[in-house]
Formats: sequence, structure tokens, C-alpha cells
Amino acid sequence: MSKQYNPKDFESKWQEKWFSNMRYKAQDLLKDKEKFYQLVEFPYPSGPGMHIGHTRNYSMADAVVRLRRMKGQNVLFPIGWDAFGLPTENYALKVKRPPQEITKENIDNFRKQLKSLGLTFDWDREVNTTDPDYYKWTQWIFLKLYEHGLAYMADMPINWCPKCKTGCANEEVIDGKHERCGTPVEQKKLKQWVLKITEYADRLIDDLDKVEYLDSVKALQRNWIGRKTWYDIDYQIEGTDETVRVSTTRPDTQFGATFVVVAPEHEILKRLMDKMPEENREEVREYIEQAKKRSEIERLDETREKTGAFTGLYAINSITSSRMPIYATDFVLTTVGTGMVVGVPAHDRRDFEFAQKFDLPVIRVIESKNGDRFDITSVDEVYEDEGEVYNSDFMNGLSTQGARVKVGEYIEEEGIGEVVTRYHLQDWIFSRQRYWGEPIPIVHCEKCGVVPLPEEELPLELPVVTEYEPSDDGRSPLANIDEWVNTTCPKCGGPAERETNTMPNWAGSSWYFLRYCDPDNDKELASKELTDYWMRVDHYEGGSEHITLHLLYSRFWHKFLYDIGVVSDPEPYQKRTIHGNVLGEDGRKMSKSLGNVINPDKLINEYGADVTRAYLMFMGPYEGDVLWNTRTIQGVDKFVKRWFAFIQQAWVSAGESEKDTEVAVNKLVDRIERGILDWKFNTAVAAFMGFYNNYNDRKFSKDQIERLITISTPIMPHLSEELWAITGHKNSVMENEWPEIDESMLVEDILEIPVQINGRVRGRVEIEKGATEKKVKEKVLEDDKISAFIKGKNIKRFIYIEDKIVNIVL
Repeated sequence: MSKQYNPKDFESKWQEKWFSNMRYKAQDLLKDKEKFYQLVEFPYPSGPGMHIGHTRNYSMADAVVRLRRMKGQNVLFPIGWDAFGLPTENYALKVKRPPQEITKENIDNFRKQLKSLGLTFDWDREVNTTDPDYYKWTQWIFLKLYEHGLAYMADMPINWCPKCKTGCANEEVIDGKHERCGTPVEQKKLKQWVLKITEYADRLIDDLDKVEYLDSVKALQRNWIGRKTWYDIDYQIEGTDETVRVSTTRPDTQFGATFVVVAPEHEILKRLMDKMPEENREEVREYIEQAKKRSEIERLDETREKTGAFTGLYAINSITSSRMPIYATDFVLTTVGTGMVVGVPAHDRRDFEFAQKFDLPVIRVIESKNGDRFDITSVDEVYEDEGEVYNSDFMNGLSTQGARVKVGEYIEEEGIGEVVTRYHLQDWIFSRQRYWGEPIPIVHCEKCGVVPLPEEELPLELPVVTEYEPSDDGRSPLANIDEWVNTTCPKCGGPAERETNTMPNWAGSSWYFLRYCDPDNDKELASKELTDYWMRVDHYEGGSEHITLHLLYSRFWHKFLYDIGVVSDPEPYQKRTIHGNVLGEDGRKMSKSLGNVINPDKLINEYGADVTRAYLMFMGPYEGDVLWNTRTIQGVDKFVKRWFAFIQQAWVSAGESEKDTEVAVNKLVDRIERGILDWKFNTAVAAFMGFYNNYNDRKFSKDQIERLITISTPIMPHLSEELWAITGHKNSVMENEWPEIDESMLVEDILEIPVQINGRVRGRVEIEKGATEKKVKEKVLEDDKISAFIKGKNIKRFIYIEDKIVNIVL
């Protein structure tokens, strides 16, 4: 009698064996195997345990690396903990305990959960961003950036959350509110540490051609960096001696410009305030104050209704001599061009909406590619593409590209402007006014100014404290710890104070993939010999929330490390893909408040790790959002139990197999291999199900059954180990080689070919590969649909191209 499937009887047994010896782990500098570095985003241990998204994504990656190991590759599959930063600190504040204790407890639980799924991470390479032995090197990188002039201090306007009492990065602000707590953010000016990422802007764009990211990922990177050619033109303010420099990226549309808009925080508004008519002055002041309450992301939201305040002043266009009203509006930022831009409503949708709101003229000057010159009367008619310029004096008849060159030459020859390259990317505000982060290794001395700590004094450890609530005044909680703050200057030996801001949680994650190569090195960030062997990361798997800034920041740091000789490659990742999200059965994002959260521990306890893994891979495409469905996991549970029983029964009754079963096994091996390596896991699980449905009552040889157990391993590893042992094998199934595929058996014996009648396809017939013309003709004439077209007519010619097509001439 075959053994019943009860995962509680054996899953923990196999996990103990795998993780006690870790014979699967990566081997440094191995020359006789191809290396493969599979990286997954390391989790924030900011809650008590992993969510269902971690469970799905890590299970998929584990299936891939298990298969790659069996195919003979030396696979690096590490894990660690992104434990510093706001998520962890907020959770610790919520439960009123030190973040050090919370972090350790959460990591211990996460580790236990990951192992309960049978995930074969290389646990010897585990890193933790809050470990001083790790952040010593994060601090070292900062010092090198400072040494090379890429870290500096500046007074910067930032998004300030009054509840969390810290600065927020732009991506942490959604609809004007801090994503962590839902509080509306304010604009606040603070002295900040800033990293000069803009020095790398061109390389960050150009080197995207050297990697295999999804086109959508490359587009997000390019758009965030936002490299554009700008044309800055000097305009006179009517009735004053003031000249302002106004920007545009489309100087070919100058004769369609009807207004000028300026960022509310632009210093020119303060300068012009006394020159504004009294009735406009107060309106502009009020508008400036309102704009301070809106985040950059909210201001740039294209769906938001356009707002503005008329200054009562007019600019004179230096090219067209037209008189254009000047408005303050919050959809313009000081970081866009000069902070003062031209409005061309016929050729910019945003400008058109603004013109409609304030009843401003709309003048078309670009002919569309199909020759249209009709007046623009709705936002859907706005023409933003290239074309031929008209109604534009000296630019008439030129292409838009040619007109831009012409204007650029004109403004520089006349001395009324210049052509410049600008970027949306701004320098990286690196300071956080919180406790739970890497201390910045800088002291401030009255005599010497800003002084970096000597490298031999690293790591500068975060002091352990009982009170770490953020303050209202914009200072870090560290500023209140006198015994830590007060120190001596490394340069002159006099009294000095430590920097009290900490690094953002982006810091530790900007180089963690390098530390995995050499996690215990206490002499350097990582051995160059080892990073040369393992890098680049062959495949970086992660979520859509990190394909903009984390990707940008980590590429920036890596390029810097390349420039100073620490690594040998300017790019860290060869390939970057994006997983979808697991939604609740109600189709909404899982949330405790909605009551639709699925607990991975409960799943593993109820169904076992292998059923959980198989279901999460079967739910739908890797890159798409998938809906949780309790009935479907129950169906997968039934299948896994049947597969477990089927393999045992097939082994007991094993004997000489028929040719079609060998063909079927070969095709299954091929489908599983392609499904896993192409990250189409749902097709791989479906292939197992289809094979079982079609062949569960057939006879197999023991060799075929061994192959079936082996190919089950990536998705259902515990089941495979148990079946391998039940069938009398002493070694681990993980030590097996992936079965070779007989390519000749993948060729379909049955083909479907089209049938043309007098040049038109009238149907299709199934034929055996290599069938004779006589057999094919019989098949065609037996087909009711095709024969209906032939009935009552004579076949003049019957042409059969073997295995390809039938052509009948009547």
C-alpha cells in the first residue's frame, strides 16, 4: 500500500537535512561550472513576518535556482535583511520597544518562515544592514563619496511629515500625504547631506543600452533622469527694467506661445512683488502659501485641475514681440528649466488645460504629419508630435527639428539666450532626521568645519537608547544624546559635535549585492577577486516599487565604486524583471483593515510547503497581478496528493514502457524546464496536471519514474525528496542531474495544415507527419466544411506541399 501524502510527516525532516549541510551552496571561484547569480530583493523586517508576496516571489526564484543547480551551474542565491529605516522604526514606535530588539525578533521569525518553505538560500552569506560589521562599509562608501566631492551639505526644501517628524523622499508621498501614516506633508527647508548623483546622469541613461532590463524599466529610469535639451530665452517684463530667463523644450512653437508660467517658490516672484498691481499681489501671496502644502508628486499629477494666480505683469517675447501674461502655477517647479516656462496651449496638453481655465488664446503653429492645420478646440486635439512649422515667420516651412536648431542658433547669435542640457534628476537628499539609520561618519568642528572620521574609527556605531521619538524642530533624536554628540575633532583635537542626521534606508540596499560575494570580509567591502567572479548579477527579481529609485541609487553607487577601482564593471545587474502582486479574493490589495490578508504560516500549516509553492506558481503569470482563490488551492492540494500516490504506484508496477510514454516524459521535461527558466511557472504546473490526467493509468519504466521525480524537485522539493527515498534511493534528489531531453521526441507527429481552394483558406486538417498525398486527399475530402466548397465542382489540380499546405484549384 502506498504512503499517504501528509507533509507534516516529512517536510521539516528534509528542511533539517538541507540546511544542516547546505551542500547546495555556492562555491567561490569555481572554474569548472558556469556561475549564475540570482538576486531577489531582501525584505524589510518591519513587521512580525513575511507576507504572501514574499512567499510567492521567493518560491519562484527558488524553483529557478534548484533547476539551474541540477543543470550544473554554480548558483549564488543569497538573502539578507534591509532592516534600517522608517518602516522598522515606525513599527518599533508602534509597539513601544527598541528597534534593535524588534529587528532581531522579526528577522528570526522571517528566517524561520523562509526555511519552512524549503527555500535554498545560501544562509552562510546572510547580511543585515543594521549589523555594524555591515554598515561599517556603508559608512566607508559615504566617506569615499565625500572625499571625491560627491557628498555635500546644503539647505534644501524637503517634504516634511509633521506626524513622523522626518523628511520624506518624493516616492514616499502619495496624493500629498506620507504613504506611511497618511498625514499631509509640508515643505520645509533643512540643512541636509546631499549626494551628487547628477554627475552620473548621462552614464545612468547611456549605460541602459548595456543591460537586459524590460523596456518599461528602462523607460522609467530614463524618464526619472529626464535628460532634455532646453532653450533659455531672455524676456523683458513690460514696464520694468527686469529681464527674466524663460525656458522651453519646444522653441519651434514660439509663435504659438501665449503666456508664461512660473513656479510659486521662484525667487523672481519676491523680486517682482512690488511691481505687481495691488489687486494681484495678495492673490499671488496666498497662492504661494497654498503651494507650500503640496508635494512635488501632487503638483505634477496630470489629472489634477490646473490652478494659478495672475501676477498682473506681462513678458515680451524676444522672438515674436508678443505680449504674454505671467502666472504663478504649481505645476511648474523651480527644478524644471529655469522655473519659468513658456505656455503653448495648442501643442501641450497641460498648457491647453491651463489656457482653458484662464481663457487664454490657443494658436496652432505645427502642421500634423498628415497635413492637418485645424484649430485646436479640445484637449484631445492638442498636437504634441513633430511636423512642419507654419505661421511662424522665419521658421515657416521648416521641420520642427530644423526649427529648433534654427532658434537655438538665433538666440545664441543675438545674445538673448542659450541652449542647455538639463535633467529632471536632482541630487539625492541623503539625510534623515530619525534614529534608526546608519550614523553619518562626520563631525562638525568650530575651528576645522566639516571633518570626516578616519577610516580606522569605523564603524561609528549607533548608540543604544530607550527614547528615540523624533522631534518637532527637524533635529534627529540623536541630537539629544550629549554623551554621543560631543566628541573631539579628528583633525585638531578640539571639541566637536557628531553629525546627528542618519542615512536613509536606501543606503544599505545600494550595495548589498556586493557584500553577498564576500560577507565576512573585515578588511574591505568585498574582495575584488570574488566580485570579479560573481558580478554582474545575472538576474535581479523584484517588485515595481523599486525599479525607479532603488535601481537608480544602486547603479549610481556601483558606478562610483567602479570609478575608484573597487569593482570591475560599471553596471551591477544584467537583467531586471518585475513580479505582479497577489490580491485578495475581493480583487483589492491585501490589507488587515480589509480583512483579506492571507497568512503564509497558516497555509503551510494547513496544506504544506509544496502545495503552497505549487499553488502560488499556478495562480497566474509571474509578471501579472493575481487573485487569491481558496477553491483553486484546494484543487492544487488534490493534485499534489494524486501525484504523490501516482509516482508510488507507477514505481511498484514499473516495467517496459511504450514509445508514446517516453515521448510524453520528454515533452514534460521540456515544458517544465522552459516554464521555470522562462519564469512561466503557471505553465509548468499546468503541464504536470495535464501529464497526470493523460498518463496516470499507463506503465512506466523505473528510469522514467526517476526522471518524473527529479523534474518535480524545483516546484515540489519536499515531495520529491520523500518519493526519492521511498523508491529506495540513498542520495538527495537535489544531487541529481536534470534529465537530458531527446529533441527528436519533441517533434509533433500530428500536424495541422491549411487547405486553400482557389487561393483562399477554407479550412484546416490534421495529418500525420510525412503523410502521402493520397492520405492527405482522403482527409481533405472527408472534412465536411471543406467538401462543401468542392461539392458540384471538378478538381482541376490538387497540390500538396508536404507537411505545409494543400492548394486545390477548381
